[in-house]
Amino acid sequence: MAEMSVQLVAVERRLWSGTGTFVSAQTTEGEIGILPGHEPVLGQLIEGGVVKVRTADGDTVTAAVQGGFLSVTGDSVSILAESADLANEIDVEAARSDLTSEDAEARVRAQGRLRAAGQRD
Repeated sequence: MAEMSVQLVAVERRLWSGTGTFVSAQTTEGEIGILPGHEPVLGQLIEGGVVKVRTADGDTVTAAVQGGFLSVTGDSVSILAESADLANEIDVEAARSDLTSEDAEARVRAQGRLRAAGQRD
């Protein structure tokens, strides 16, 4: 099976780096799926979006992202997020309580975190 190099990086840290077979992300133009050999593309990630990477060994890495960019070349994908949380690190209860926040940005972040963690928002 064809593979590509994938990096998932936020401003404060590298969340995941490795070899993948598929990447999906939510951009301002809609959801995009990337397979190895994809044409080069640059996309702007949405606030409260979810990125999924299918790794070469069949696992899935899921993250909630808050803005940033997706850069694709023929053999690599770089996800450069303003901030991001891996699904297994998300505090679901805290995200649920943020859904009732008066801050619209906090509500959008909470919705993305809950989707990434496999919870309904």
